[in-house]
Amino acid sequence: MSALLAGGCAEESLHRELPPAASDLILMKSAQICEQQAEFLKAHRTVPIQKVPWGGGEEWRIPAAKSATGSDESYFFNEEGLLVGALFTFPSGLDLNPYPVLRQTLAALKPAVEFYMSLAQAPSRANLDFSTLYRTGDEKSTTQYITMGPRDASSLLMASVAIDTYESLLSPYRKEFLVRVAASSKGKGGKVDVRGAEDKEPFASLQQFARGETAQLSYCGPGDPVVAATAYGKAIAGGFTDKAMLSEAHHKLGLALKRQGQLEKARDAMQQSLSVYPSRPDVLNNLGDVYRALGDQKKALDAFQRSVTLRPNYPIARFNLAQAYEAINVRRAVTEYETYLALGEGIPEEEERFAHAKKRVEALTKH
Repeated sequence: MSALLAGGCAEESLHRELPPAASDLILMKSAQICEQQAEFLKAHRTVPIQKVPWGGGEEWRIPAAKSATGSDESYFFNEEGLLVGALFTFPSGLDLNPYPVLRQTLAALKPAVEFYMSLAQAPSRANLDFSTLYRTGDEKSTTQYITMGPRDASSLLMASVAIDTYESLLSPYRKEFLVRVAASSKGKGGKVDVRGAEDKEPFASLQQFARGETAQLSYCGPGDPVVAATAYGKAIAGGFTDKAMLSEAHHKLGLALKRQGQLEKARDAMQQSLSVYPSRPDVLNNLGDVYRALGDQKKALDAFQRSVTLRPNYPIARFNLAQAYEAINVRRAVTEYETYLALGEGIPEEEERFAHAKKRVEALTKH
């Protein structure tokens, strides 16, 4: 039976040097991320598609014998019918020699994870097939390639592309993904033996969190805070075991509720986030913003102050603190604005606040 032993180097940060288009394979051209199901069907009307549940969404499968890529194809759609990921597997491996562009891409990337594909009964690693996962991507998507064999004579075992918010579901640290890797090796239907940092968070919770992020961060068109709030709520109900993830789900739920104008519910969600993970300056800053919108200036000031105490070089929280002080302590407001100006100088996303802070310092120091 197949086993996959994670070993070698630890996972590194995503490599963004080359876009996923730097390939002479047609894999990534078979569908467009964020495509709607109806559009996908138009482009694939002549091929048989098997539809199976994928958590709250659907997986659409096209067998290698019927696919244009020569691989077993899987396309993953979320509950809004958006294509959020695609997976291509080559059960016998694909010789990369005819694909110089992809080989050049892989040669320029550092291995993200190294594996051993093996038989469970293999007595030693001397008999194991060496595999490597490479990552690249663009601003909103991550592409992965898994190769087998030595770098100068490797074959492609699997390739995937996913919106960044869903990338963790196609991760070598997820059992659902590892089962597919093992099944695509010589011993189909094999057992997966995971060593190392296996991600054991509930699949349903991670999937709903990814759905919420996609809607909240406008990955596939205009954002939808209603869908985001629903998804974050389902993610929380699914039960995270990691406190940081649970805290972040409550936090993001609060942000989605705030965008809908449901300020009391947003406040409660952010307070719940802090009850799970108290020392989060970003949550405290956003909670302060909610208190300010509710008209509770004292609690807003306290939240901003706690935020900058935890992270003194946090520009936006320092700016918010300066604004909160304007009504009660002008000299302190000026001091905080000046601190903000020192922190925010040269940061593109702070350009608008930076200009406003300069004007406020000028106005306040005239009195």
